[in-house]
Amino acid sequence: MADGSRSVRGGSPGSSPVLGGRCRGWAPSAVPPGHGFRRVTLTKPTFCHYCTDFICGLAGNQCEVCNFMSHEKCLKNVKIPCSCIAPSLVRVPVAHCFGPPGHYKRKFCTVCRKSLESPAFRCEVCELHVHTDCILFACSDCRQCHQDGHQDQAHAACYIIVTPECTFGRLRNMILPPSCVQLFSRNFSKLHCFRISENLQAESDEDDDVDGSTQVSTKDVQISTDSSKQTLKIFDGNDAVKRNQFRLISVPRIAKNEEVVEAALRAYYINDDQQEYELQTFTQQALLSDDVINRNDAAEDSNSGSVFRESVPEAWIIRAKPKDEEVIRIYPAWLKVGMAYISLRVNKESTTQSMIKEVLPLLGRQTECLQNFKLIEVLMGSKQVQRMVLDSQELILNRLKDIRKTSIRQMNQTRFYVVENSKSIVRVNLFIGGLPPQLSPEEYTNILKDELAIKTNVVSVSHVYQAQGAVVLEISCFSEAERIYMLVKDTTVNDKPLNAVVIPEVTASKIPQNCWPLLVFVNPKSGGLKGRDLLYSFRKLLNPHQVFELTNGGPLPGFHTFSKVPSFRVLVCGGDGTVGWVLGALEEIRHKLVCSEPSVAILPLGTGNDLGRVLRWGAGYSGEDPYSILISVDEADDVLMDRWTILLDAEEPADGAENGVAEPEPPKIVQMNNYCGLGIDAELSLDFHHAREEEPGKFNSRFHNKGVYVKVGLQKISHTRNLHKDIKLQVDQREVELPSIEGLIFINIPSWGSGADLWGSDSDDRFEKPRIDDGLLEVVGVTGVVHMGQVQGGFRSGIRIAQGSYFRVTLLKPIPVQVDGEPWIQAPGQIIISAAGPKVHMLKKSKQKQKKTGSLKEMKVDSMSVSEGGR
Repeated sequence: MADGSRSVRGGSPGSSPVLGGRCRGWAPSAVPPGHGFRRVTLTKPTFCHYCTDFICGLAGNQCEVCNFMSHEKCLKNVKIPCSCIAPSLVRVPVAHCFGPPGHYKRKFCTVCRKSLESPAFRCEVCELHVHTDCILFACSDCRQCHQDGHQDQAHAACYIIVTPECTFGRLRNMILPPSCVQLFSRNFSKLHCFRISENLQAESDEDDDVDGSTQVSTKDVQISTDSSKQTLKIFDGNDAVKRNQFRLISVPRIAKNEEVVEAALRAYYINDDQQEYELQTFTQQALLSDDVINRNDAAEDSNSGSVFRESVPEAWIIRAKPKDEEVIRIYPAWLKVGMAYISLRVNKESTTQSMIKEVLPLLGRQTECLQNFKLIEVLMGSKQVQRMVLDSQELILNRLKDIRKTSIRQMNQTRFYVVENSKSIVRVNLFIGGLPPQLSPEEYTNILKDELAIKTNVVSVSHVYQAQGAVVLEISCFSEAERIYMLVKDTTVNDKPLNAVVIPEVTASKIPQNCWPLLVFVNPKSGGLKGRDLLYSFRKLLNPHQVFELTNGGPLPGFHTFSKVPSFRVLVCGGDGTVGWVLGALEEIRHKLVCSEPSVAILPLGTGNDLGRVLRWGAGYSGEDPYSILISVDEADDVLMDRWTILLDAEEPADGAENGVAEPEPPKIVQMNNYCGLGIDAELSLDFHHAREEEPGKFNSRFHNKGVYVKVGLQKISHTRNLHKDIKLQVDQREVELPSIEGLIFINIPSWGSGADLWGSDSDDRFEKPRIDDGLLEVVGVTGVVHMGQVQGGFRSGIRIAQGSYFRVTLLKPIPVQVDGEPWIQAPGQIIISAAGPKVHMLKKSKQKQKKTGSLKEMKVDSMSVSEGGR
């Protein structure tokens, strides 16, 4: 996706009126980057910010405003704009999604270009990094990932280093285009919109004053110890004074007023003419028109007082001088007129209505009624884009004066849009999970009325997922949506907490035919907590609306979001248990998906990762480049895999208290993808499960997890269990005599216990060669822990017992059972294993480095449409 929306050029502000700019992108040679480069002497190793190569020699070129460093040879190629003009290049303002402040190595601030040595903010969507005291100067130039209800355009324009029309690059077949996604996000933070867990915030929900009441830039300027220089506090308006937010500048004691003004503007990243600004004392607000420093003609007891004190820095406010007229830019916003903005000259009599009247003919709307349009003032803050409709009789010049009086920095981030008066339809979709399953829509509505006091005149239940105990609410009021979202966090039903997720709407008709968006599920707790890093990487590389964190509502919100997408693929980042969770949810919701059989790829993050091994995705994630992973997913081969249903039906024992089981357990059904074990295999898994529950914090690495498996295995090495006497086995309606074993394992894939081949590779005329799509399970026995260790070491294989498609196991006593690594103690009764509906489509990593694309992919789309009767 386009990494930002900075791409607009405009007309000359010195003429009125002027049509200027292009609708998308701007020519590299047409707009200067705005840097004020000067040659500097380098005293330490320095790298060029353009080419990233080391700057040889003692001289470099540094921007005086944003500290951008460049080779002499790179100057003519620099296209990255200076921080002072970045807001003017934003095409569509999009706020950033900042998490809590953190420490980031080898990263640089996007505003001041200096390294992030102290805690800094990082945008979770576009990889922008910024110091805590620079965040106010970062404009809203994040990626546009969705339409917010009143826009209707494809996406934010890309940086100038790419083509004006963003094609999404190599991942274009996998990215969910922003033009297809609509989200009514008012009243919700960006973290809520992108479903980023609350625990990531770490109490970072402050206002723009990030560090509390005082925010000072101390990394650039320290209190000067040079007797020839003086450090000053500079406020940029009334808001900064109120919040006690100032910038420090260091100037010579012998300095003109203009020099101090220039330094103050540079501190606030403002590139305007210094003659348009003046300084006021912080205490008296008196205007200074003469030299600020060493005014020889001034008396010692002058009312303006001494400009500098020796003990503390002097405080000043920089103000914009009043004007009788000026030129402002009016942006046509979302009217699709093919131009960036129009420059108009305004005076003391100019009102909002007169501006609209003047600008409409220039937009080709001269026949339109003035009442059909309005003027909106937009503040493009880094954390929030604020919009305010101006009154039709508002005096524009007075409005500009008020903004500058509040903050000249805010004036630099404020622009005006002319938009059509259209009645916007509010439609917020809220996924509510954790409800009791198998209820009717009316019963769910009554529960929500009782627990959340929902207003049925603005809230309706649009979708019901009875098996999962979840509903989707459609809310036509922003404040009601926010109230419900916040209330759900503290609500429980039947002692089970509810959860709420803001979900977007995907317009399937806008998705290109050759696009198969990738739906990504990440379990952040898997793989030594590497899932957190993958979440961030995939949000950055793809559209964040196609990346879902499984600890925040499970797989269902993702499948619901993609329910109308005609063709998509799935990537599951987690262990085998996570893969089974997602495949189980897919099986339950398949009938509600337009694409009922999406292909599923795996990024193995667990301990065993047997399914990932079989499909060539590796033994476990070890830090590979996420971009390369996505390319591999796009080039993967589609294969089929059997899934199995296991019915567990406990029978009532003869003695109600025998074996500690007082009552029969109700029948339950579980799904199996990899294998099902009874006896010693499941017993080791159960011991590992108990150890992890006791100290979950220690189980954050694959190496430690395997060490615990070894430990519990050694404890069972002398254990003896005559499993063959405690169970009976039927395969395809035939009784099978069991040998003397301690463990019985049903395997669906040729990998068990972290990659071991339990069945073995020896040919056997009694059985067919196993495949993951042959509709058969292999039954293998192990004689104990030592035998299991020999199998995992590759010295032996298991005892081949049977091969079939329908199995009945009779348990004569309670026995440990595990399915795909999830263990429990199963009471005496029946276990029936049979095929589970249609085979699931999996993606197997291709051995080829490149795969045929283009026409072949289109043929695949057409063939699937024909085979499935058209989706």
